[in-house]
Amino acid sequence: MSKRNQQVRDISGVVLLDKASGRSSNYVLQQVKRLFGANKAGHTGSLDPLASGLLPICLGQATKVAQFLLDDNKRYFVRAKLGQVSSTGDSEGKIVDFGSTQGIDESSIRVTLLKFIGDINQIPPMYSALKRNGTPLYKLARKGIEIERSSRPVTIHEINYLDLDDAVVSLEVFCSKGTYIRTLVEDIGKSLGCGGHVIELRRTGFAHLGLSESKTYDQLSKLKEQNIESLDSVILSADEMIPNLESVYLDSEQTSDIRLGKKIEYLGFSSSQKLKLYDHNEQFLGIGESNLMSEILPKRLFV
Repeated sequence: MSKRNQQVRDISGVVLLDKASGRSSNYVLQQVKRLFGANKAGHTGSLDPLASGLLPICLGQATKVAQFLLDDNKRYFVRAKLGQVSSTGDSEGKIVDFGSTQGIDESSIRVTLLKFIGDINQIPPMYSALKRNGTPLYKLARKGIEIERSSRPVTIHEINYLDLDDAVVSLEVFCSKGTYIRTLVEDIGKSLGCGGHVIELRRTGFAHLGLSESKTYDQLSKLKEQNIESLDSVILSADEMIPNLESVYLDSEQTSDIRLGKKIEYLGFSSSQKLKLYDHNEQFLGIGESNLMSEILPKRLFV
């Protein structure tokens, strides 16, 4: 079926994709969008082309909750080659020897990892999607241009040592939003005195979600070959993606007002916080926010 003749559907929800290595996040986003025939789609934080693993893709109205997922913690499996550094921080860049790995063993690695657990500062890599004056840094890096970047605070909740084999160390990292695993590996390698770069990266967890709940693109394609109902069965509702937000159920009058963009009176909140709003039929409306005046304001509502 040509792209012109493909039927576009007004569907809403979240698909948990197990992204394959070798493709950009935007490429696989467009693949999934076409597969579902969705009129709109967006992902919740990109993965490097080298990286594989969990990439939640929001379809239709669910794109309105994507921004609220970006703050969630992530979990990664990473394999890093010690003794060498890369221009990109991973195996896709120019690789040069850095330092000897003699004397680097499980014990020395475990001791070094302790330095990186907790609140740390990272300098974002040049090969990243961060923008300077509207231009992504990776585009400048490809031209050989390097600019000064300010360090940013991130939190490393856990780093679990898994294995060391032929100067390749395997780790599991549980971290906050905004963490660059390539930068973390580079910093660990420098702390060890030998350098290091990522040779494999896989996102295994996103907020409360795991890979066991995801599907590869090939698996999704096979479901569509069965029928569209089988494909749609993997779609999660948008509110399932934000379990940490408190739920508020509105009556019919409140539902009508909030849909019109009006703030509503609602007792019970003494601070500002994001909320999941449900209408008088217990259908998910979208995101609201309480204030200090016992009111709820609409933030991102489904139409």
